[in-house]
Amino acid sequence: MTEDKLRALGDAGVAIWLDELSRDILENGEFERLVRDCSVTGVTTNPTIFANAVARGSRYAVQLERLAANGIDVAEAVRAVMIWDVQRAADVLRPVWEKTGGVDGRVSLEVNPELADDTAATIAEAVQLWELVDRPNLLVKIPATRAGVRAVTGALAAGVNVNVTLVFSARRCAEVGAAYVDGLEQARENGHDLASIHSVSSLFVSRVDTEVDMRLDAKGVRELRGRAALANARLAHQALAEVWEGERWRSLAEDGARPQRLLWASTGVKDPAYPDTKYVTGLVTPGTVVTMPPATLSAFADHGEVAGGQVVGRHEEAAADIAAVAAAGIDLDDVYTTLEQQGVAKFAASWAALHASVGSQS
Repeated sequence: MTEDKLRALGDAGVAIWLDELSRDILENGEFERLVRDCSVTGVTTNPTIFANAVARGSRYAVQLERLAANGIDVAEAVRAVMIWDVQRAADVLRPVWEKTGGVDGRVSLEVNPELADDTAATIAEAVQLWELVDRPNLLVKIPATRAGVRAVTGALAAGVNVNVTLVFSARRCAEVGAAYVDGLEQARENGHDLASIHSVSSLFVSRVDTEVDMRLDAKGVRELRGRAALANARLAHQALAEVWEGERWRSLAEDGARPQRLLWASTGVKDPAYPDTKYVTGLVTPGTVVTMPPATLSAFADHGEVAGGQVVGRHEEAAADIAAVAAAGIDLDDVYTTLEQQGVAKFAASWAALHASVGSQS
């Protein structure tokens, strides 16, 4: 893997975070190499990533056997292995966190996805994870369900850094930005240092094309395939940017608050007809984060392109693309709702699989 193209992406103002974490890459030095040589400045996790890591890897066996011998049940064993990995990753990234003044060098850990519709329980778990991991460069991931958006405000009010995940639409992106403002105002009232609180809003990109393309194919409208996801992402960027234009935000900024960054998630290409770097190359814009699974990271390092003007200045074009998709009979509100429900269900299934895998090895 060459680093020139990845360095160019970072130089363009895009933070590169790895969308993968396992005990294997932590212990064999691969994660440190990616941080050192490949411009990786953060890492994200989710229940699916952990379920796959534990099921495939043998490096968890010793810890799981020790936990079982001490009478630790499966649920607590799951939490223990996740926290161990996240703490090690956070320690590797600590120098990046320090160098960037806390902006990057971040590692994300998700709350139990089964709590997606329970605001109070999500807040309680977010606070508990924050305290258990005990690393200043942690981001606690909270899904952007309606209950989750309320939980984002509550977690921020308690001084917890938050990665808001499973965001699919510009409207929900704006709501997440508003929840961030609400949370920071409450955090200020609670005596927290606003400069130390960070958040990203994770907009899932490729899944929008996957769902919209399927519906377009059913209608025989193939000329609009592959246009919805990038257009949707560009409009989300505009919607979040507008949050920082209000008086409430200016007051927070004067007290040290930093804007919530937009993170491009789900950048792996699902349709082989599209370029394998489509959802990275098409969204290069300063002040954003891109998460890439290893295959996408390698593809971009090999043949990715960094060109300006991919987001800002293309909002009218994006709006026209979205309007064309809607005019073709695609109910985009239903698309976004479906994707959110599918995302929560997928993570809940992975959560169950993770517990089953840990249980079988304990």
